[in-house]
Amino acid sequence: MKSNKGKGLLGLVFILGMVALFGWFGYDSMDDIKLGLDLAGGVSITYQAVDANPTAEQMSDTIYKLQQRVAPYSNEAEVYQEGSDRINIDIPGVSDANTILEDLGKPGSLLFMDEEGNVLMTGDMVASAKAGMYEQNGTQYVVQLILTDEGAKTFAEITQANIGKRIAIIYDNKVESAPTVQAAITGGQCEITGMKSFEEAENLASTIRIGSLSLELQELRSNVVGAKLGQQAISTSLKAGAVGFGIVVVFMIAVYLIPGVAASIALALYVGVILILLSAFEITLTLPGVAGIILSMGMAVDANVIIFTRIKEEIGHGKTVKSAIKSGFNKALSAIVDGNVTTLIAALVLYWRGSGTVKGFASTLALGIILSMFTALVITKAALNVFYALGFEDAKFYGVKKEILAKDFLSRRKVFFAASLAVIVAGFVFMGVNKGSKGYVLNYSLDFMGGTSTNVTFNEDMSLEDISSKVVPVIEGVTNDAGTQTQKVAGTNEVIIKTRTLTVEERQALNQALVENFGVEEDKITAESISASVSNEMKKDAIVAVVIATIGMLIYIWFRFSDIKFAASAVLALLHDVLVVLTFYAVFKWSVGSTFIACMLTIVGYSINATIVIFDRIRENLKEMDGRESLVQVVNASITQTLTRSINTSLTTFIMIFVLFIMGVSSIREFALPLMVGIVFGTYSSVCITGALWYTMTLYKQKKTAEEKAAQKAAAKEKKAEKKA
Repeated sequence: MKSNKGKGLLGLVFILGMVALFGWFGYDSMDDIKLGLDLAGGVSITYQAVDANPTAEQMSDTIYKLQQRVAPYSNEAEVYQEGSDRINIDIPGVSDANTILEDLGKPGSLLFMDEEGNVLMTGDMVASAKAGMYEQNGTQYVVQLILTDEGAKTFAEITQANIGKRIAIIYDNKVESAPTVQAAITGGQCEITGMKSFEEAENLASTIRIGSLSLELQELRSNVVGAKLGQQAISTSLKAGAVGFGIVVVFMIAVYLIPGVAASIALALYVGVILILLSAFEITLTLPGVAGIILSMGMAVDANVIIFTRIKEEIGHGKTVKSAIKSGFNKALSAIVDGNVTTLIAALVLYWRGSGTVKGFASTLALGIILSMFTALVITKAALNVFYALGFEDAKFYGVKKEILAKDFLSRRKVFFAASLAVIVAGFVFMGVNKGSKGYVLNYSLDFMGGTSTNVTFNEDMSLEDISSKVVPVIEGVTNDAGTQTQKVAGTNEVIIKTRTLTVEERQALNQALVENFGVEEDKITAESISASVSNEMKKDAIVAVVIATIGMLIYIWFRFSDIKFAASAVLALLHDVLVVLTFYAVFKWSVGSTFIACMLTIVGYSINATIVIFDRIRENLKEMDGRESLVQVVNASITQTLTRSINTSLTTFIMIFVLFIMGVSSIREFALPLMVGIVFGTYSSVCITGALWYTMTLYKQKKTAEEKAAQKAAAKEKKAEKKA
């Protein structure tokens, strides 16, 4: 016994030491985490089209391509139109505009010309260009080109016609390279060789990339801008996170006793390591990224709750604590793995196909999922074994889950279906009303609709907090809209104010209000119309990513559960959750901005995880089903057995976000409110809808199979009678 206590004490010291070490390094690395434009500011660059009166299609195509160009600097970079011929680029987490401009290059025209000066191909036919190197008779530096479908066809023709001749690559009237054509290139890919260094290859690749834009652009201005939300948003969010984490720890210990202490240790380690990884992988953290971390932390709590519920059940069945711990982890493993892998599939697809805020959300979510699984399955288990070795062997330290009568959820399934349908229909009705009265089904913000950008130079240097508390109320008094965004240009008294689209009269009223309230000189106020920062292409990317992710989740669930009805029920429940939250957006006219996509994705990820836990228990109970139990009893028992887990997990995640809502600034509250609604209804759908959907589908399938068998039997009987006749 003394030996076990000695090992346990040593193990406890080791685990707490790990928590302290990673906590310290995590705290130390916080200053190195790259923050997005909404949290920390960055560089804002404005380009103007050289050609007069560019078409809307040219502007849209150029904006989308620029979005891809600036993605290496940050997944959260925003590119949007200003006026009729200008394009703004906001890149978070950087402060040297000159370096960005040098790296990005001056967007100009790119041409491929023959030796006689004829234009053979233009730069917009190049899909991508990147530098490379390989070893062949020494180190060779190359630029690898991938062409568009049109470019591949054109390039095949011009290389066939110019074998042995040079084709010059001319950028902004300067010959950048003139390689000799060795053979016809028909695959849509080619290499430019002959570079003396990787840097030279990288410069040429960068030139070709930026030169493939549909428009020739020139730099108009560049500024270093402050955070959209301000330092107050960061500090209050951190305080809210700390308070929320503390409440969750107290809740876990109060409900689960010693296992709750083990979970709290694992969660503390999770927080320290996630901060280190955010810094190490240079992930740009924005509000959607914070959503990804909140979701993964909720899943970390969820994994622990699943395990502890199983341990209580095993103790209730008469097992010893040591045996119950081992068995609890083994039985909880499939639900934890399936839930996390399903959400991880979605995160990876969203990162692969998404852009902007979607990509930022996906990267933090994927990182958090992997870490949450490790802390729950490894650290929590190690901590529990340590406490057991220290002498906490009595079942009273772990709790006993007594057998409870199954609640009859399925008998109320028609009521649940009707209630959900009523809420969803109400949402569509309100969307129609909004469309008729406002012109749009939802209250789209600047990110989706564009608006007016007003640049104001104040007579004094105003802090972001002063702008938020003094200037914004004056602005919103004129606009009667709460969606104002402000940014401060570093090193100046200039402030960029973005509002919904203002009429001429409203612009004049805003100018007058700024002059009267702050003594601003009216000639130091300029205004331009700006496009949506979430472009149509980005919306399409997000939709495609969500569709592929949903299909991926459906296939995985189908494969793991060997029953497509489980997968179909899960996907229908996800659709239910999205439509219910949309109803709240429509009814209460919540602002639909760039964080809207992240909110919806968080709700989907949270809901699928809860659904998997219930389906896992149904699968397990079906295997143990004897002839005396009906399908109704199995489904009701499965939902009842996981009900405590569903409530406790939802409660801990809700607490985290609720504290963020109470303590956060207005933009944070705008972000947290839909998440809270999503958690409540995601829990409702998992408990009341998914199992009922699966049961209804199964019942329909059984009935159809029975009818088919009866028909076959009748046909066989009829055939037999015909033979006798």
